[in-house]
Amino acid sequence: MKSWIVFLLRRQWRAISETQNAAGTALTPRISCKRSCFVYEASRPVTTANQITLLRILLIPVFVGFAVYYAHSVQDGAPDERLRYWAITVFSVAALSDLLDGWLARRFNQHTRLGAILDPLADKLLLLSAVCVLSFSAWPARLPLWFVIILLSREVLTIAGAFVIQHVAGKVHIEPHWSGKVSTFTQISAIGCSMFNWNALVPWVAGIASVFAFSSGMIYIAEAVRQCHAEAQDKI
Repeated sequence: MKSWIVFLLRRQWRAISETQNAAGTALTPRISCKRSCFVYEASRPVTTANQITLLRILLIPVFVGFAVYYAHSVQDGAPDERLRYWAITVFSVAALSDLLDGWLARRFNQHTRLGAILDPLADKLLLLSAVCVLSFSAWPARLPLWFVIILLSREVLTIAGAFVIQHVAGKVHIEPHWSGKVSTFTQISAIGCSMFNWNALVPWVAGIASVFAFSSGMIYIAEAVRQCHAEAQDKI
């Protein structure tokens, strides 16, 4: 009796297998492709754009090291220009990597939540590190102290505004504004003037960067107030 049951089960299983093979042969490659793609994405949570952003963050202490050692050589009365050139090179590579990871994210659709957090964080860390080093160390063309105060105040207010929106509205959604991009460009220009020892240009470019930094910060704060007000109206 058991042998007959086993025989019938095997026969039924063979029939089902043959039917599935005949109907699903053309679908098998597509299914396996989707599975392989899913496994690939799951095993690669960090995209190429994210890796470049992480590289930019790792370059920040390298730049700071070269810049600080150059400042020490200036204090000792024997400026080592090789350190200054290395600091300029590392900063330039880090700044250009911002353009590269942005292009990769748009071109190959590598927008991720991690990248949305890391990219602006890397930009702020790079710029603020450079501004602080070039202002408080013994570089020949120092950045003005008021420039550092304005930039730090702007970042503090922006971060505080984001936390307020998160607390009141439950989400943060602030679109990038052209003034913020111009502010970043002028800040990099001021840093470049300082590193190339263009003393005459430093206060002027820093002043222009301060204007755009202040205006872009006010725009973001106004957007934060608008979102909080809208959320309050919705609750009413």
